[in-house]
Amino acid sequence: MSRVEIRISGFGGQGVILAGIILGRAAALHDGKDATLTQSFGPEARGGACSAQVVLSRERNLYPCVIRPDILVVMSQPAYEKHIGEVGAGALVLYEENLVDPVDLPKECQAYGIPATRFAEDIGRKMVLNIIMLGFVTALSDVVSAQAVKKAVAESVPRGTQRLNEDAFNRGYTYGLSLKKKNDEAE
Repeated sequence: MSRVEIRISGFGGQGVILAGIILGRAAALHDGKDATLTQSFGPEARGGACSAQVVLSRERNLYPCVIRPDILVVMSQPAYEKHIGEVGAGALVLYEENLVDPVDLPKECQAYGIPATRFAEDIGRKMVLNIIMLGFVTALSDVVSAQAVKKAVAESVPRGTQRLNEDAFNRGYTYGLSLKKKNDEAE
């Protein structure tokens, strides 16, 4: 891994920025990688556009901005429409399948959807959608170890919610591994 560019995008209130922070923390503190995070928000407090850009590398990263995402994680249709044109050849596109219809997906991309909102509702807290997505990203991308992300989740969420968030991570991670296995068997 020389440099991996990740964009996580969705609506404000979906935990997009926290997901970026956790991913960067996992890489930097627990996997020994260099990580940078930049973020952007719409003017609305909730419901507006929101994006976290994470750049990971083994060496010191001298440019913190995402140029062409290797991994695009989208949790809303407007986020998908805004950022799908930015992905590079062979990019991994991960999306919330109940909120995003991946139309006009570049042919060279690999795309996987997860019903993260439904899973979050099944767990009992819709607010863990972002942690489910982090588990999904971890399973399908291999850019940060599962152990590192689990540690970063536990360090980043409010006290008393660690078990809930661990369950959310595991739900997304297990689902991602099952899709990866199906894809490997089909090839």
